[in-house]
Amino acid sequence: MTLLDVSGLEVRHGQLPAVSDLDLVLERGQTLAVIGANGAGKSTLLRCLAGVLPAARGRVLLDGRDVTRLPAHRRVAAGIAMVPEGRRLFPSLTVEENLLTGTYRARPGPWDVASVMGLFPWMVDRRRQNAGVLSGGEQQAVAIGRALVSNPQVLLLDEVSLGLAPVVVQRIYEVLPRILMAGTSVLLVEQDVSQALRVADRVQCLLEGRVVLEGAPSDLSAAAVERAYFGLGPRAESTEPTEAAAGPPHPSGGAR
Repeated sequence: MTLLDVSGLEVRHGQLPAVSDLDLVLERGQTLAVIGANGAGKSTLLRCLAGVLPAARGRVLLDGRDVTRLPAHRRVAAGIAMVPEGRRLFPSLTVEENLLTGTYRARPGPWDVASVMGLFPWMVDRRRQNAGVLSGGEQQAVAIGRALVSNPQVLLLDEVSLGLAPVVVQRIYEVLPRILMAGTSVLLVEQDVSQALRVADRVQCLLEGRVVLEGAPSDLSAAAVERAYFGLGPRAESTEPTEAAAGPPHPSGGAR
């Protein structure tokens, strides 16, 4: 069943289109990964879905409700929460206080401060420690927890692996199945293409603000992903029913 339905979306930075004529569907219980090179429009897409940036054209439906013109705080109340790139915690507040900021406009649901600390048990003993002294991976966990306590239907994850060691990234992604089981669907932007293909049910690749490739990871060849990612050859609008990708590109940086 469709939870998030985006059609004909256009987002501009001034007069310049950053996302153009974009369609996107996120089903309940699904993880959708958006990949693409720097400047492809991935983070712009998430910010628009979160209500931080306005849509110049198009429509965003959440569970059948048109939320295209809702401001960010009302989208949280409707069921969309975002973990922004860079985490954006309050460094002078404690771990627990940062989590509590996410309860503003929260919906009823399974997530609260206690259940988040059950997801990340290290927080229990460090709940009164200021967020500013945490490691990057720990801060990322707090940022995810802050979004979860609003009990979103859709969790937007923007570059959660950026700047983190692979082992830390692995630990963060290990909690993803528990988030999905609790009833939250996930739309993630990920700089690590291999990681995105491992965790996602479906993948969309953006190039210059447009979808140039989409499908289940098992249906996308490494060559098709590479062509779409770097804009090599003709645009690919649909999946290639070939063997699963092996060794997709490892870009050095994430898109904005």
